[in-house]
Amino acid sequence: MDEDQKNDLKAYGIAYWSITKHADVDWLLNYRGGSFLIKYNQQIENECKIRGVSYDILPDGKVVNLLNEISDPSVNMEMVKLEKAPKIAVYSPKSKLPWDDAVTLVLTYAEIPYDIVYDDDILQDKLSKYDWLHLHHEDFTGQYGRFWSAFKYASWYQNDVKTQEALAKKMGFKKVSEMKLAVAKHIKEYCVGGGFLFAMCSGTDTFDIALAADGVDICASMFDGDGADPNAQSKLDFSKTLAFQNFKLNTNPSDYEFSNIDVTQTRSLTESEDYFTLFDFSAKWDLVPTMLTQNNEKVIKGFMGQTTAFRKELIKPSITILGENKGADEVRYLHGEIGKGQFTFYGGHDPEDYQHAIGDPPTDLSLHPNSPGYRLILNNVLFPAAKKKPQKT
Repeated sequence: MDEDQKNDLKAYGIAYWSITKHADVDWLLNYRGGSFLIKYNQQIENECKIRGVSYDILPDGKVVNLLNEISDPSVNMEMVKLEKAPKIAVYSPKSKLPWDDAVTLVLTYAEIPYDIVYDDDILQDKLSKYDWLHLHHEDFTGQYGRFWSAFKYASWYQNDVKTQEALAKKMGFKKVSEMKLAVAKHIKEYCVGGGFLFAMCSGTDTFDIALAADGVDICASMFDGDGADPNAQSKLDFSKTLAFQNFKLNTNPSDYEFSNIDVTQTRSLTESEDYFTLFDFSAKWDLVPTMLTQNNEKVIKGFMGQTTAFRKELIKPSITILGENKGADEVRYLHGEIGKGQFTFYGGHDPEDYQHAIGDPPTDLSLHPNSPGYRLILNNVLFPAAKKKPQKT
């Protein structure tokens, strides 16, 4: 997975596919950019050729030397067995909206299968079938993405409002915001019970905002038919959130921003300055963050979204920061644990389209087969497959 690999993204798909075929697959953390060691068989070699994935065939003696090198206590490497192909769900509306999603793009390109689920599926407790859930570009506060000001006359926006309101009514809710809160709480319970949660863009901060505002009306009248609670800010409960605390709501319904968690409107970085750095972790002691930061690059070019990056001072102290722009005090990539489960939040919309706009065509990943920004997504996809080490007592 270093400069010799022609297609990093499809290599993850080969690893996933090999697990489904019950092959022995190991993830060699920090070895040549985070490589996969798979017990040889002709079928897997043929699949690598078909998908355009580079590979080396090692004789047994070289494998032994390689494993000895990795196990050396003085080197920052580790080997993790990938033993179960995680069943993947993507939270996404069934209706067509004028934007795409980086996770579905890279899963499709890497040829990793996934199912689409939405509010009705989650409220009917179908999440238990899945090991890994991604939150599509979404607004869990029930404010329709704050697109009202710019797009209230657009047919796609009007259709989305009608569809959401009809579904809320069908599921027994008076307001879309009430339905979205219930969905967020179900997802949180899924994570507490051992699920793996991954979110990008507005699926990160709106999730926590909705949880903090449980029982508080934060929606203006154009979103739910009545006014927001004027004392909503003082009623937020940050103990209910996953990653963020002490944030301030943005109460202007015409503003694209939900709160001060996101830095999009206050940052001063230009595209040429917009980079973030992945932290180095001890592969032998900090296994989880090491897996999540495997990459061919340590400095990753930034990319914007409705939620671009997180204000560092509003992140809970229990959270592990995986990647940040230290000079700008922005966190781009973070990880946390809750109950038996774990979650990762990744700021921005599309790692290979700096400022992806509504209506823009989807990124062609065949032009970016070694994208470091997209590799971070796939680290999370394979993460649940890893055999977990026993907890220390």
